[in-house]
Amino acid sequence: MNLSVKTVVVIAIGAALYGIGGLPMFGIPVFANTTLKPAMAVLALFSVLFGPLVGFLVGFIGHWVTDLFAGWGVWFTWVLGSGIVGFIIGLFPKLTQGRLNKGLFPAKDFALFVGLALVANILGYGISALLDTVLYAEPFVKVMTQLTIIAAGNTFLIAVLGYILLNAYAKRKKQSSNLSED
Repeated sequence: MNLSVKTVVVIAIGAALYGIGGLPMFGIPVFANTTLKPAMAVLALFSVLFGPLVGFLVGFIGHWVTDLFAGWGVWFTWVLGSGIVGFIIGLFPKLTQGRLNKGLFPAKDFALFVGLALVANILGYGISALLDTVLYAEPFVKVMTQLTIIAAGNTFLIAVLGYILLNAYAKRKKQSSNLSED
């Protein structure tokens, strides 16, 4: 894997924003070391703008940073889950033929964005929950409760904050593409 300097910088910035923004002081604690964090919108934004590889690495490294500083230890199963979430949401540009970069963000693309967020959260953190049960003998009911809360809460946060951010991005792209020299 050969990453450009720009890509490495984007990953570092995204992971730092997601990681620090994911700390409990910036989120809403809901259940057993589980926090709903608005930083999920950061992960979604970097994933949509830079693709699945950047999304995976921002999610993976960023969650690792959160766990390191939160004080409950690094849970690699959930670190992996965040990476998977970033990867899946990062498929958005390919599935929409890059319309967002052309200044377009129609309702069908927003619906796809929310659908990807839901699938990403269920699949990514579903794998985390399953691995917690198998590797750490965590109670099945506990990890399923975590999964349900996180999948629903994260999808809601990503939808609301993501809509605002992606709509603003599309408008900016549209304005800049309409500029012409006189």
